[in-house]
This record gives sequence, C-alpha cells and structure tokens, in this order.
Amino acid sequence: MNQTSQKHDAFQAIADSTRRSILHLLSERELAISDIAKEFPISRTAVTKHLVILSEASLVSSRKVGREKRYRLMPDGLTEIHEFLSYYEKFWSNKLLKLKYISEKE
Repeated sequence: MNQTSQKHDAFQAIADSTRRSILHLLSERELAISDIAKEFPISRTAVTKHLVILSEASLVSSRKVGREKRYRLMPDGLTEIHEFLSYYEKFWSNKLLKLKYISEKE
C-alpha cells in the first residue's frame, strides 16, 4: 500500500501541532484553504497535505463552494480520542482530590 492511499487515524492526525492548530481554527467556523493557509508560515500546498490527513482521519470534511474548497470540523471524529483520554481522567481527579485534602489539612 503506498503512502497516499493509506488512511490515517485520529491519533496520527493530531500528533502534528500544525494539524491541531488547523482543527482549532475550524472549530470556530468553516474556512477556505486560502484562509487557513494565511494563518501559517507554510505553503498552501503544505496546508493542503495537512487537510488531506485530517480528512482521512474523519476529523474534517470539505465541500466545493464556487471555485474554492471549504473545510469544517467534524467533531464526531474526535470521539475515539475523547474515549481514550476519559479513562485517564480518573488519575487527574484522584491527584486533585489528594491535593485538596492536603491543602485543607494544613
């Protein structure tokens, strides 16, 4: 299987800080590629490659509007990540409860 036909999962997609930043931008509103590219010190081609990976991971979707392609966040694609992280929330909660107990005891 060559690299261009290989699908990416959500964890691979968010491993890159630029892709996380793109997701953050798209969480606010739908944007054209040109608007996304303006926010980064990389080429439009590089932004497009990041968007392909995010699309393959089902984190963003696109649609044609006239001559431009517009992207939007697909929050359901983040479900797997949320489920994975939610398991570990109990460790943070326990640490915070312990900190609260210690600080109130003093």
